[in-house]
Amino acid sequence: MTAAAGQVFGLVGALAAFPRRLAAREVERQGGELQHGSTRRTTHVVFGRRLLDRASEAKLETRLDMLAAGVTPLSENGFLRMLGLLGAPEQSAMTRQSLIEQSKIPPRALDMLSLFDAFEHQAEPYSFRDLILARKYTGLLASGAGWSAIARSVHRSGAVASLTALSLHADGRDAIYARLGEGLSELDGQGLLPLGRAEDVEADELFALAEDAEEDGHFTEAAALYGRCLAADPVDSVAAFNRANCLRADGLEAEAAQGYMRAIKLDPRFIEAWFNLAGLLAAQGKAGAARRHLRKAITLDPTYADAMFNLAKLEYEADNLLEARRWWSAYLELDATSEWAQTAARGVQYADLHLKQRTAG
Repeated sequence: MTAAAGQVFGLVGALAAFPRRLAAREVERQGGELQHGSTRRTTHVVFGRRLLDRASEAKLETRLDMLAAGVTPLSENGFLRMLGLLGAPEQSAMTRQSLIEQSKIPPRALDMLSLFDAFEHQAEPYSFRDLILARKYTGLLASGAGWSAIARSVHRSGAVASLTALSLHADGRDAIYARLGEGLSELDGQGLLPLGRAEDVEADELFALAEDAEEDGHFTEAAALYGRCLAADPVDSVAAFNRANCLRADGLEAEAAQGYMRAIKLDPRFIEAWFNLAGLLAAQGKAGAARRHLRKAITLDPTYADAMFNLAKLEYEADNLLEARRWWSAYLELDATSEWAQTAARGVQYADLHLKQRTAG
């Protein structure tokens, strides 16, 4: 049994240290799954280092903050170590808090630099060399450098540990230099791990462009880009799902339904695809099919509160008050305080009253 067995890894951005096609093959060999993005089944999200070349610091921080509870973020090196493809660095018992206190590095910068492998360890316990690096990074940050500029520069230098012997300097927010003798030199060197093939990088960058277009509301463009992703990788269920979402946003409901069904065919356990297809069918007046799809989503994920709420609503509209009450009650076991919970509670009260009247009649 490997650490990856039964785990679902979501890849955000393109990998720089390892070809994705080989990573996917190794994850599958070990009994796990590797997919684009993050779904309800995702257990770990891997942040590809090529994100540093195309996304702002704020956007990267937001992506980390948006991870669902229970989902573990992984750096590329953390991912490779979990797969057993990269050796463990020097061991240490230094906690995150101890590293912060001794180096004075801002906690957010520590977390982001760790996530993009600017330290030997991607999380605690950290090593003594990590403490040395943290102190150097603290000085660079105080000089006005951004954490993303530090991370980009670090990976041009080769082995991270080699930076502990260099004097690092910042020139503005985006330029990091090492002092060599009397002058300054850009950090540059040959990486220790092989880069991915061009087609692997291009495919991941294409997916990232599609995500950006979708996020900016350019749904027609995003759908076309996701279509190109599917042409390159016909078994990418996440690309099929995202394309369907974009088609629906563009008002192309028939095409969107086909897209959701394609995602489900590629991955029958794709919970969000079952849920979104149910929503589309409900909007088209196909309540019976929508209810079946919502039940499937709940079977796959018994804690899917949104699916329970929507199913209760459809059962209520079909005058199946007993079933509506059942699903509203199930929803309230997961959410008892929100505005939706108040609606569910009123639904239970309504069902109780009218079921009682029917029994009395």
